[in-house]
Amino acid sequence: MSDQIESNSPSKSIDFETIHSKISELRSMDLSSVDVNEKLVKDCADELQGKLDEMMICCSDISALSVNDLDLCLEHLKGELSTVEAENSSISNEIEDLKRTYLKDSCQLESDLELLECTGLERAKAGPNLDGKANENQMSSLCANQSSQFKILELSNQIEKNESILKSLEDLDRVLNRFDAMENIEDALTGLKVIEIENNNIKLSLTTYVPYLENLFSQLKIEDMIPPYEQTHELVLELVDGTMEPKNAEIFPSDVYINEIVDAAKSFRRVCSPLPLLETRSPLEWFIRKVQDRIVLSILRRVVVKSANKSRHSIEYIERDDSIVAHMVGGVDAFMKVHQNWPLDGSPLKLISLKNSSPHSKEISLSFLCKVEEAANSLEKKIQQNISSFVDAIEEILVKHMRAELHSVDNTSVL
Repeated sequence: MSDQIESNSPSKSIDFETIHSKISELRSMDLSSVDVNEKLVKDCADELQGKLDEMMICCSDISALSVNDLDLCLEHLKGELSTVEAENSSISNEIEDLKRTYLKDSCQLESDLELLECTGLERAKAGPNLDGKANENQMSSLCANQSSQFKILELSNQIEKNESILKSLEDLDRVLNRFDAMENIEDALTGLKVIEIENNNIKLSLTTYVPYLENLFSQLKIEDMIPPYEQTHELVLELVDGTMEPKNAEIFPSDVYINEIVDAAKSFRRVCSPLPLLETRSPLEWFIRKVQDRIVLSILRRVVVKSANKSRHSIEYIERDDSIVAHMVGGVDAFMKVHQNWPLDGSPLKLISLKNSSPHSKEISLSFLCKVEEAANSLEKKIQQNISSFVDAIEEILVKHMRAELHSVDNTSVL
């Protein structure tokens, strides 16, 4: 842009020099035009003289002509002369007109050249100031225009940037909405919701859905079958640094025993890390699934035990030991071990111990206990699957062996 402005000044000076050279050329043409006219007149005279010479040659034998021929020749020459005189008169008139026009145009041209020369000199003198102001105005205009263009370009770039940011935000909003929807669906399906995260500690709200197992309850002869319902616990997890592997856990309310699951996770982590789980599950997901399975088992076991309590025996479920205690008539307690997935897998109960709950009762001997356990655990599987039936059978076996032992003692005393 600056190069264009600087080139304006030399172009002005070149124009003035051109004008001066043109004026000089016109003046030289004015002087040479006289010579041109004189040359033109001389050429015309030479041409006329040539024609006269031709005529004189043609008429050189005039003495040999007759009178009539001479008259005819004379007439012809007079006609030629008249024609030439007329042409000369016309040419003279044209020359006079050209002279007058030339003088008039020369005067006008001289006047115009002088005026143009004066005007050019004045403009040449005033040129630098005018050019400076013009250049200054032009520079200001160009700067303003350039500034406006830069501003427009800057605003265009800002608009494009804002549009890109807006599109990114819209895409992010859609992704977040999708994640929120997925999270809500997962919460509804899994019952898991994050309450708090602090360092390596996570506090979760865990809602467990207990299924309605009509076939199971019918098989176990449970009269009051519960409808499907849910139970909520609060699970506090401590994770291993930099991983999603559980290090320790607590559950509230503590009506479900999860220490075995925590110990299993620790053992897996010591043996091989990461945990040898399904490829699609993380250690944390595996742990939570195990806790939920444990909650379902615990609830179902309590339901089964509660139903068996309606018999004449008092029965309770011990969550920590995975065992059932039946308080029978006569102050004897029967301890039964349940299988890992009981009652879902239909596995039989197993008698593991008998104890006297009354301080006045006689201690049960080891041999007597072994006989009762062997007899009870040899019963039909169908009897062992039902708590009430199994407790009744244990009681019958216990009474039978006690009578047999008393009868043996009486016979020994008689002897």
